[in-house]
Amino acid sequence: MMHHVNADTLKAEHERQKTGKAAGVDGVTKEEYGENLERNIESLVERMKTFSYQPLPVRRTYIPKEGGGGRLRPLGIPAYEDKLVQGVMSDILDAVYEGKFYDFSYGFRTGKSQHQAIKEVNDTIMSKKISWVVDADIKSFFDTLDHEWLMKFLEHDIQDKNFLRYVKRFLKAGVMEGLERFESDLGAPQGGLISPVCANVYLHYVLDMWFDKVVKEECKGDAFIVRYADDFVCMFQCEREARKFFADLKERLAKFGLEIAEDKI
Repeated sequence: MMHHVNADTLKAEHERQKTGKAAGVDGVTKEEYGENLERNIESLVERMKTFSYQPLPVRRTYIPKEGGGGRLRPLGIPAYEDKLVQGVMSDILDAVYEGKFYDFSYGFRTGKSQHQAIKEVNDTIMSKKISWVVDADIKSFFDTLDHEWLMKFLEHDIQDKNFLRYVKRFLKAGVMEGLERFESDLGAPQGGLISPVCANVYLHYVLDMWFDKVVKEECKGDAFIVRYADDFVCMFQCEREARKFFADLKERLAKFGLEIAEDKI
């Protein structure tokens, strides 16, 4: 798979990058990188081939949260070359997994949106025998995603060890806040272009497949799920089965280092 990360795909990713964006810890912008594009891409490809390419820590900054109140949310800005490599690798992962993901998974997928997810929830409640709804959110999912479990999930579908090696390097690249570097033992890279598809892979195996293959099979009544990223709605015909699912869900998530955001239930 790594042969798809080449000069042509990296140049195409460079063209897709927006101008005027803030720089990462490397201080390099799209405009500056493009001044010597051929030489820069040639150097990047060579470093990747010899495995001397090492992703840099993501620069963390803070921006105001929507709704005001003085609250801030963290924003991750990768180094420019890391954006290029992650962008190409994200396209490869999308190609691998798009045919595997369930139709009820709506987050970060081409042709799918949160509006479609909401419509499916509404349509399901109105047209199916639904009396009970479990609306759940995973606590700090993108910060607590377990690297080792993610790599196991990826290894199940991808045999290219070099590709997986670079995914792991991005996961472990760390974060820079001011002059202080923080290790990243958990979570998906903040602002990383591979983070959305990695999140979908994780929840495909932890939640989606479990619901389809185990939960639904054990239910005597109807049962449906709609998921958008780490936010999901599960709908049941029977109260007993809805309550059992919620209890089992906590146990299922705990196995993979996750927990329910109790304040959002």
